[in-house]
Amino acid sequence: MKIVIHARHAELAEDFREIAHEKLMSMERFNVTIDRVEVEILHEQNPRQGKHAHRVILTSHGAGPLMRAEAAEFNDLAAFDEAIKNFELQIRKHHEKSKSHDRETLRNKPLADSD
Repeated sequence: MKIVIHARHAELAEDFREIAHEKLMSMERFNVTIDRVEVEILHEQNPRQGKHAHRVILTSHGAGPLMRAEAAEFNDLAAFDEAIKNFELQIRKHHEKSKSHDRETLRNKPLADSD
């Protein structure tokens, strides 16, 4: 999975890239094909937007479905954490849809002949 980070009007924390890479790579545990994830960080210059001045947008590209998650919080890492929660819910939902749930129960199994 390739991770592309764009920062618009924002200075990133030193460890933001490492944290983002680690959390996004943990999404590979689901059986969803994602080739590239774009992380866009926006900073609102308006001082009245203090609590929601930092916005993070995650967008996936690949053979799987197009997924997008967005969150706005008081700093970049908090916004990224909220966005990654929404992103994980979407990936988990797609993963669960693709699983086969048609298991046979004991009631439906044929009886074995005991000869």
